Amino acid sequence: MYERRASENGPVVSAVGLGCMGMSEFYGASDDATSIAVIHRALDMGVTFLDTADIYGAGRNEELVGRAIADRRDKAFVCTKFAIMRSTDGAFLGISGKPEYVKQACDASLQRLGIDHIDLYYQHRVDPQVPIEDTVGAMAELVAAGKVRHLGLSEAAPETIRRAAAVHPIAALQTELSLWSRAPETKILAACRELGVLFVAYSPLGRGFLTGQIKSRSDLADNDYRRQSPRFSEENFGKNLELVARVESLANEKGCTAAQLALAWVLTRGDHVVAIPGTRSLDRLGQNAAAADVTLTAQELASLDAILPADAAAGGRYDAGGMAIVDG
Repeated sequence: MYERRASENGPVVSAVGLGCMGMSEFYGASDDATSIAVIHRALDMGVTFLDTADIYGAGRNEELVGRAIADRRDKAFVCTKFAIMRSTDGAFLGISGKPEYVKQACDASLQRLGIDHIDLYYQHRVDPQVPIEDTVGAMAELVAAGKVRHLGLSEAAPETIRRAAAVHPIAALQTELSLWSRAPETKILAACRELGVLFVAYSPLGRGFLTGQIKSRSDLADNDYRRQSPRFSEENFGKNLELVARVESLANEKGCTAAQLALAWVLTRGDHVVAIPGTRSLDRLGQNAAAADVTLTAQELASLDAILPADAAAGGRYDAGGMAIVDG
């Protein structure tokens, strides 16, 4: 696995990382032992960029990652997030960027992860009620205290990133980017390059849809979050399935999987871009990692642009409530 960085002082991370969220929640049933085996294999393969957050599984995902890396901490680049609050029963309670909450959340994450420092600490969503300067100022104190190595933001607008970077260097921005979520191409990718910020693409496989493995809504478990996602709705599923079929056809011509084609496309968005596909499968992990070696020609990129131009996907990436807290 080759590595990327966005600035001289920024972190060096694997071009393809591992999103761990689905190992604990949102995508149906999972098995901790299998998930830990996937994390171990990832680290052995050089997929060292591990992504979690305090809300995934209401803290259980951080605990899972912590158990997985307990005897191999030196191999893992651990990223976690704060700001979206949940109660002990999992209910969502809003967003907080208050300085006192930043410190409280960090200490709780360190305890669940069982580590003495977080390699990359993100604000998961921007709190519109708290100036970004105040939030990042508190995050910078965590760096000074040795609890955090690098700071990041998630789903932040370019001007917010600039204001944050004026307080403390921002190492990474995590925002959704895929063949059917292309909004960052207009301004955000350029802002990140200008500021030396690593762009971390989450959901680079369209929450699994772009893999071509989901053919029907019945393929999703009853408790799968995607059943409530606009792009997986009864109204939009068939339209999006037609788009994915065209991606699959191009992948077959190239001799790779649809997932590898989609991930390779993300990595062409810039040498400051990395992807963090999630998986609970050892086989899929290997396939995703191999996408880093897939090279796309100008003609193939043009074909993908024709298949999935901006806004081609039917339905938004979140419902109205979810969209209200992105690009903050």
